[in-house]
Amino acid sequence: MCRYLPKLLSHDPNEITTAHEITARNRLFNVDGFGVAWYTATAAEFNSDGITAEQPGLYKNAQPPLHDTNFRSICANTASKAVFAHIRAATATPVTAVNNHPFVFGRHTFMHNGEISDFSKICRGMADLMDDDSYGNVHGSTDSEHFAALYITYLTDGKGRKSWEQQYTVKQMRDAMRKAVGTVVKLQREKLGDKAEPNSLNLAATDGSQLVAFRFRNHATEQPPSLYYSTKAGVTLNRKYPDHPDGKENPLAHKKAEDHGSHVIVASEPSTYDSKEWDLIEKNHCLMVETDGKAQIEKLEYPQEWNATMN
Repeated sequence: MCRYLPKLLSHDPNEITTAHEITARNRLFNVDGFGVAWYTATAAEFNSDGITAEQPGLYKNAQPPLHDTNFRSICANTASKAVFAHIRAATATPVTAVNNHPFVFGRHTFMHNGEISDFSKICRGMADLMDDDSYGNVHGSTDSEHFAALYITYLTDGKGRKSWEQQYTVKQMRDAMRKAVGTVVKLQREKLGDKAEPNSLNLAATDGSQLVAFRFRNHATEQPPSLYYSTKAGVTLNRKYPDHPDGKENPLAHKKAEDHGSHVIVASEPSTYDSKEWDLIEKNHCLMVETDGKAQIEKLEYPQEWNATMN
């Protein structure tokens, strides 16, 4: 298996990518379950409890998606303008549906690719900083879900469940995410000192109309997991429109490409084989997508003392 990671990983021996990195990025299969959240207006149409915005429907399973006939039916009969999907490769926590991403807090959805180093040593410290409602919404045991609860606590200023239906600016989302990253690094340094190891934090959060995605690793030279975005590939991937992922003509097309409208796709790996359709989110950068669909990249500035070294 050789993953398609343009602008990041070269399989040419004359390039700078080391054999170790090629092996590390190609050796894992994500077979420990999956989850998908898609935004729909149904709850707002039928609920009178102050819900006015689209809400995320959520489906999770501990088996791979290709083995789930229910999921195939859901996909074939569901449409949404905002979708979060995640296929899990478990680290140290059980393979169970409750541990699968995405994680939902009201209208807000979160997921993570990577790992918080020495999570077991800082978990209680993270929990102490969460508001009661956010902590109570942690149903599993993963580092990712605990980070999500910390992010929501910071985003809502600790006001709890009553504030989960509010919309915040994309910059407030960015600031809450950055604060949560800083908290993790701070707790690791307090607990482990110079023995603290770097974290891989590819993080994404949405409220259904805005999105923030981080690609972060606090190490001077090592790369975080891959992360790409595209404002073009959606036409290719949508069967209503005239294109096909591998460049072939799509016989099912019945609309013009310009009817597709603006869109942003964020993915760990490109889902089409045209590198011109994809941009790599550089290490320690943030992608912000506003309600109008415009995407902006911003460098994440952080103190040099956050950097860790592999022991």
